[in-house]
Amino acid sequence: MNSSSAAPLGRIVAITGAGTGIGRATAHAFAAAGAAVLAVGRRRGPLDETASGNDRIVPLVADITGPGEPERIIRTAQETYGRLDVLVNNAALVRGGPLGALTTEMIEPQIATNLVAPMLLSQAALPLLEASGGVIVNVSTSIGQRAWPGSSVYAATKTALELLTRSWAVELAPRGIRVVAVAPGAITTPIGEHQGLSPEQLTALREWQLAHTPLGRLGRPEDVARSIVHLASPASSFITGAILAVDGGAVVA
Repeated sequence: MNSSSAAPLGRIVAITGAGTGIGRATAHAFAAAGAAVLAVGRRRGPLDETASGNDRIVPLVADITGPGEPERIIRTAQETYGRLDVLVNNAALVRGGPLGALTTEMIEPQIATNLVAPMLLSQAALPLLEASGGVIVNVSTSIGQRAWPGSSVYAATKTALELLTRSWAVELAPRGIRVVAVAPGAITTPIGEHQGLSPEQLTALREWQLAHTPLGRLGRPEDVARSIVHLASPASSFITGAILAVDGGAVVA
């Protein structure tokens, strides 16, 4: 797809971690709103499932933590569509463990994926986002706003991402770029399985999450996706630096 054929597709959106969960739902939501989506992820199979039957979604296999990969992702968006309007930093890695059991092998990949990669990818996207008056949407987590024993490294990376959101919002406002974030709560995604939890552990976690969510249900990836699309839309043009909790009231309970 070249830029001329993409012109009728509305805004151009790049989403990391688009193979499953919130990333996949967000790709579908933007496509349904008329956008062209560059769906980025590490695994071809899930990305192809995200794009299946939807010619508005183009999969791109990339490891956002790899040398030169942020630049390649943005270059692909420019070569494919000619511009970029929205960057969604969604990809994340969760590795649990209490203090005393943490290892370098557990800590460093989370920092690389959840914090360093969004910084480098956003930096690479700046020229295109400035040209389009674009938006950066960071996907954080509600657990970054409360104590979360056993997932402190993950929560710390997401809390740092929220600080980047506020700082970049002020820094980039003169360049016409908005920066916002969503902070999902308990969402029914495969992140627990990816974390290596057993079925019994996952069931116990879901029961605990449900008990601590005032609205009385777990969230769906589509709940978060709709919030991302809204925050990135022209209807939210006076919103920047905001971090929207999408957690069924878990943080304020």
